Amino acid sequence: MTMHRRALALLVALLALPGAAMAQTAANWPTKPVRWIVPFPPGGAMDVIARTVGDRVAQDLGQPFVIENRPGAGGNIGADYVAKQPADGYTIMITSIGMATNKALYAKLGYDPVKDFAPVSLLAVVPNVLVVNAARSKDKSVKEVMAHARSEPGKLTYASAGNGTSIHLAGEVFSSMAGLQLLHIPYKGSGPAVTDMLGGQVDLMFDSITSARPHIQSGKLRALGVTSARRSSALPDVPTIAEAGVPGYEVSPWFGVFAPAGTPADVVAKLNRALIAAMRQPEILRKLEGVGAEPIGSTPQALAEHLNKELARWGSLIKERDIRLD
Repeated sequence: MTMHRRALALLVALLALPGAAMAQTAANWPTKPVRWIVPFPPGGAMDVIARTVGDRVAQDLGQPFVIENRPGAGGNIGADYVAKQPADGYTIMITSIGMATNKALYAKLGYDPVKDFAPVSLLAVVPNVLVVNAARSKDKSVKEVMAHARSEPGKLTYASAGNGTSIHLAGEVFSSMAGLQLLHIPYKGSGPAVTDMLGGQVDLMFDSITSARPHIQSGKLRALGVTSARRSSALPDVPTIAEAGVPGYEVSPWFGVFAPAGTPADVVAKLNRALIAAMRQPEILRKLEGVGAEPIGSTPQALAEHLNKELARWGSLIKERDIRLD
């Protein structure tokens, strides 16, 4: 009987080991560098936010947060990659509105935006801004752009950071609501799109304030309207597109952090706390303000709820507007 009890106790101890190991992993995480996947090239709002916040989180958690850019297909390449990584907290992703739009825009996705990810936190909102090349364009207002587009249907081009990005959809919604025919030119990220804007290869762009503002301040780009419902504190003198001629227009790009589905809840909670703490630091707030980002910070549940609302909103709008990818 004694030997039976000892064997039973040993069996119970062995069965408990995986749980204990998992608890220990969650408590000690991270014990090695964390890869933070940015599904777009360097230079855009998403990349800047990840690097700014990641540096501070790395200090707090004692391990490097290594930014890894995996651009392409409107963020799908990076998202698909993260969805297939081990759920151990050592691979996370920053993403944006594409997480809610790509399901409706793409016939086939290699991942499910809800089932394949664990939400961590909403980080910030960064409005887009309609810009033209100041040296090459005569258009000085949203209404002038609309008149120009109507005079040359299908000839006015607008650049985007890729199919399904907020920059793309901002243009699609603008075209639909204003009754215009604009030609979409997708790029692999905001950086190369802005380069061609500055070079005069494209006519318009609904770029992120983050990458557009330095060129607006230098006089190379002319800002005509912001895409959010309210004016941006980063460009307070620039009207909203709704104010400037398209009533009801609003596209408010958001940025959030996700991990692969199945990441331990304790790890998600620890990362969530570190992200929110980082965004409360005065130096981080100054840096985010400098790129036009309005910090949020949220619980994982709040991000999950926000994503579900955005999936419904954009799915309905994309179907209603019959928005198609190039």
